[in-house]
Amino acid sequence: MKRDFSQLSTERRNPRTLRIDALSVPEILDTLNREDATIAAAVATEKVKIARAVTLLVDRVKKGGRMIFVGAGTSGRLGMLEAAEIPPTFDTPPTLVQAVMAGGPECVWASREGAEDDAADGAAQMRIRAVRSLDAVIGISASGVTPFVTGALGEARKRGGARILVSCNRRGVPRDAADVHIAVIVGPEVITGSTRLRAGTATKLVLNMLTVATMVRLGKVYENLMVDLQTRSDKLVARAKRIVSTLGGIPEADATKALRAAGGSAKVAIVMLRRRLSRERAETLLREYDGMLRGALES
Repeated sequence: MKRDFSQLSTERRNPRTLRIDALSVPEILDTLNREDATIAAAVATEKVKIARAVTLLVDRVKKGGRMIFVGAGTSGRLGMLEAAEIPPTFDTPPTLVQAVMAGGPECVWASREGAEDDAADGAAQMRIRAVRSLDAVIGISASGVTPFVTGALGEARKRGGARILVSCNRRGVPRDAADVHIAVIVGPEVITGSTRLRAGTATKLVLNMLTVATMVRLGKVYENLMVDLQTRSDKLVARAKRIVSTLGGIPEADATKALRAAGGSAKVAIVMLRRRLSRERAETLLREYDGMLRGALES
């Protein structure tokens, strides 16, 4: 059955931007800025559902599950970006957070006609990745009804996986499409149908909330510092030194030695310094507190 996409709010014309082509450059920019200013409030209305999704993700990951983002077009690219940023920021295994792009990774750079309409391929990608009950599949679709995404979520359901749907539409989305459906209603786009704009910004905000809150609850952050970061670039090495210096109470010049003694782990170095423990004992203490630095320091 052909879907009537004209009924989607993201496909309707925005009455506030009907004359955008007649505006000066500063006026165009003012228009874009005014439209974007409403997005954070729209995201806030879905806070309860976002919190439910985070709880679901934390539960799955603690038990050894994975987070798998699935999307097409802009939505898929946002999922790829989110998955790529997690390992260096929070020192997670590369398999923990994955992303599946309709049409394959090459579609990050160039669209492939019809890829988003292939529900069977969405399901097949979940089988290829051997989705299981411990995993959480996060479908990303501005319309909420992209066949590639719904196919993936349907297969995840068959396999017992948790399902989260991030969209900017409720109309026509089945109630059982996901365990948690986060629908940020941003309304018509500045340029009709261009969901890389308001819908894309709203989606990015939601994905940030899902991943950051999940990683905080998993102990990857202490205060507001990324204590589990990877030290694989000069910038990250320098950041790790500052973190160890700040939380370990030592001069930054001594942080390199402390990190080396801790096997490169800022979190272990901080426990060694603050609790005056050996590396082995510090690592044991962190395991006892499920990697939560606050628990290890305050026990």
